[in-house]
Amino acid sequence: MNKLKRMNKLKTWMDTKSLKFKLWTYFIVFAGMIVAILWLLQIVLLNTYYKKMKTREIKKIGNQLVNEYGQDHFEDLIYRTSFKDGMIIQVLDERGVPILPVTSFDEMRPPRINPTVVFQFIQKLSASEDGRVLYTVEDFRLRAPTVVYGAVLPTDGDELLYLYINGILEPIDSTISVLKDQLIIVTIISLLLAIALSFLIAWKVSRPITKLTNAASILAEGNYDVVFESGDYTEINKLADTLNYATQELSKTEVVRRDFIASVSHDLKTPLTLIKSYAEMIRDISGNQAEKRNAHLKVIVDEADRLAELVNDILSLSQLQSGMVEMKYHFFDMGKITKNTLKLFQVLSERDGYIFTLDCDENTVVMGDERKMEQVIYNLISNAVNFTGEDHRIMIRIREEEEYIKWEVEDTGPGIKEEDLHHIWERYYRSSEKTHQRTVVGTGVGLSIVKNILMAHEAPFGIDSTVGKGSRFWFLLKKSSKK
Repeated sequence: MNKLKRMNKLKTWMDTKSLKFKLWTYFIVFAGMIVAILWLLQIVLLNTYYKKMKTREIKKIGNQLVNEYGQDHFEDLIYRTSFKDGMIIQVLDERGVPILPVTSFDEMRPPRINPTVVFQFIQKLSASEDGRVLYTVEDFRLRAPTVVYGAVLPTDGDELLYLYINGILEPIDSTISVLKDQLIIVTIISLLLAIALSFLIAWKVSRPITKLTNAASILAEGNYDVVFESGDYTEINKLADTLNYATQELSKTEVVRRDFIASVSHDLKTPLTLIKSYAEMIRDISGNQAEKRNAHLKVIVDEADRLAELVNDILSLSQLQSGMVEMKYHFFDMGKITKNTLKLFQVLSERDGYIFTLDCDENTVVMGDERKMEQVIYNLISNAVNFTGEDHRIMIRIREEEEYIKWEVEDTGPGIKEEDLHHIWERYYRSSEKTHQRTVVGTGVGLSIVKNILMAHEAPFGIDSTVGKGSRFWFLLKKSSKK
C-alpha cells in the first residue's frame, strides 16, 4: 500500500501539465538562465569589459593631466600617477624626445619608447582634429596590447609639446581561470538550491489547490458538509471563501429542492387520489345514478383542472426563469384588470365569506404586458386569500405616486418573520415552520412567478409585514400619460 502511494505521488509530480511540475520546471530554467548570464558576463565578456574599463581609465587620467599642465606639482603628479597605475607617462617635444619627467642618476628611469611608436604617435596626433588621440597598439617587446593616449599641451611659445601615456592591457587569463573554478562551484550550488527551493515553492503553492480539488470532488458526490480550507495566499483564500459560499447555497438549494418535491408531490397526490377514488365510486356505486354520477364527475373535473393549473404554473415559472417568455408591452388599465380578476374570487365571497375591498384611483393606465400582469395580480390576491386572518378581509389599493402607479394587497394574517422576508420570493421557498398547508386557491409557486414577471418589467416590488398583524405586498409600474 505504501509503495502504491509513493508511486502515485511520483506519478503526480511527473505529470507535465501539473502546477507542481510547471513551477518546478520554470524555477530550474530561471536558475539556469541566471547561471548562464553569469558565465557570459564573467568569462566570455570579461576581456572586452576589462579593455573598455582600462581605456576609459587612461583617457580620464590623460584629460586630468592636460588640465593640470603648467602647475608647479605637475611633474610630481606624473611620477605618482605613473607608478601608482603602472603606466608610461611622458611629455615629448616635436622630435619625440622626452623632456618630462626630468630624471637624475639615482631615480628610476622610465622605459624608452620605440622610435617607430613615437613617430606613429606624432602622426596620429597631428592628424587629430581636437588635438587628442586614444588608440590601441600591439607592443612587440611586451608581447601585449597597449592603450596609447596623446594630447597637445598648451604652451606660450611656438614649440609643440605632447603628453604621451602608454598603459599595458595586462593579460587576465589567470583571473579568468580562477573565475571559472569559482563559477563551477557556484553553478553546482545554485542548481542544487534551485531544485530544492523550486520543489518547496511548488509544493507550498500547489498544496492548497490540491486540497481544494479534493474537497470539490467530495462536494461533487453530494456531500455539502465539506469545508474548503484556506491557504497562505490571498487568492487561495478568496477561492476557498467563494467555494464555501457556493457550498452553502447548494446546500440551501438541495433543501429547497426536497421541500419542493414534497410540496408538489402532496399537491399532485391529493387530486390524483380523489380522481381515482371518485372514478372507482362511479364504476362501483353511482354509475347508474345520474345525480351522484354527475357530482362525482364534477369532483374529477375540478381536480383535473387543479392538476392542470399546477403543471401550467410550474411550466410558466420555468419559462420565465430561462428567459423564454417574450413580453408584449402596451397600454392597459390596472384598475380594470384588477376588477376583472376579483370576479374570479367571487365564489369565495359567496361560499366562505371572504371580503375583498378595492380602493382605486381614476387614472391607472400603465405600460406592460397585460396578460402577465393579470397573472401577477391573480397570484398576489390568491396568496392573500391563503394567508389572511379569520376575518377573511383582503384590502387592495391602486394609487398614483408621482410617475408610478402603485398596486398593493394587504391581508390580516399571521405575518412573516423578518428573517424570512427576503426568502419568500425564492422559488419554492417555505417559511421556517416547514408546514405544508393545502392552499385555498393557487398552486404554491405563485410568488416566484410574480417575482420573475415583475423583474422582466423592471418594476420595483416588495413586502411589508408585521408578525401577528398581516402582510402587504406591493409593486410599481410606470404610469402613462394616456387617459
